[in-house]
Amino acid sequence: MNSALYLSDLESKPAALAGLATALEAEDPFEALPRDVRRVLFLGMGSSRYAAGVAALRLRAAGIDAYAEYASAAASYPAGADTLVIPISATGSSRETLDAAARYAGGPARLVTLTNQPGSPLAQAADLVIPMHAGEERGGVACRTFQHTLALLLALESRLTGAGRDVPALLRRVEQATSDLLERRDEWLPLVLELLDGPHGVYAIAPAERLSSAEQSALMFREGPRRPADACEAGDWSHVDVYLTKTLDYRALLYPGSAYDDQAMDWVRQRGSTVVTVGAEVKDAAAAVRYPYDDDPDVALLTETLVAELVAAYWWQS
Repeated sequence: MNSALYLSDLESKPAALAGLATALEAEDPFEALPRDVRRVLFLGMGSSRYAAGVAALRLRAAGIDAYAEYASAAASYPAGADTLVIPISATGSSRETLDAAARYAGGPARLVTLTNQPGSPLAQAADLVIPMHAGEERGGVACRTFQHTLALLLALESRLTGAGRDVPALLRRVEQATSDLLERRDEWLPLVLELLDGPHGVYAIAPAERLSSAEQSALMFREGPRRPADACEAGDWSHVDVYLTKTLDYRALLYPGSAYDDQAMDWVRQRGSTVVTVGAEVKDAAAAVRYPYDDDPDVALLTETLVAELVAAYWWQS
């Protein structure tokens, strides 16, 4: 991994998003999917599973039986003709995901792979390959591929539910939001770097519908600068992470949008913890990072982790 190249990968996000939008305008990559899908099973590890968890929740809310499984699980749902199995791996070579996909290859389920390497072993085992169009991540960290996975899973949702969401138009807004955060980083990043730089790590909090943002953020802090970091769902925070505010110099990155944000902030106020919000102003937060269209949950889902990624990049380089 390389910190300078990782930062360059982040700075290339707007161009990559524009390329993905153009690709989706030209062709629906999921057009060949059958119409009688009853169950969707996502398989992946790390960032891939984070993105899949949000996609599965959204599909269940639309009435489709969907689940995001650790590819390393010894077993999961049995395959059926009405099952869509979707292994996700940016490199197409994750051992656990290859092993999981092999259990379904040649069976009655349709095997559809999301990967950034269409010639990879995972792609070769699939009935249908969906390229991520994220370009080479020279820094060695999944950042653009994570963002593109989320975008493509929104396109899949639109296809399976008939929602008719204009994903390319969404990506154009995300491109603008991403460009804005990058171009204005000298305005907001120094303060955020200072506020989150504590002795006991960083904690990322997000609503269940965007839990991948917290999970990806914590991973970036661990993977690049090698800082202690963890993720928590906003409602669950009051049941599992609130205890840390009593004994640690607790520093958190909050992605607002949960009905239970105020419940968590009540404890933050009482304990004098430090919280930085992304995408909205929250009472008693130490700072808020805003960007265009941040009131749109889908734009937020695809954009907001850039704040943590840039913090991680600058810590890593220093």
